Amino acid sequence: AQQRDADTLPEYAQLDAVLQAYIEADRAAADIAVAGLDAAAVQAVAQRIAQSEHKRRQAPPGVKVTARAFGRDRRYPITSGYRN
Repeated sequence: AQQRDADTLPEYAQLDAVLQAYIEADRAAADIAVAGLDAAAVQAVAQRIAQSEHKRRQAPPGVKVTARAFGRDRRYPITSGYRN
């Protein structure tokens, strides 16, 4: 019950930068790390996104709040489990 985000995730400023680059800009984790972000944190966030992809497929369509929405705008292989 005492779990906090900071226990398992990078600080919010770094997390936001990784998510923006990985999801919104569709950049590879290796490219994001080269841009100056902590490579281990980038890899951990990318891995969490990949591991949680099945949850997104079960949810109903949501509101599009950025230029890139989950759904039609973001394609990820459902069956192959490919990771770059």
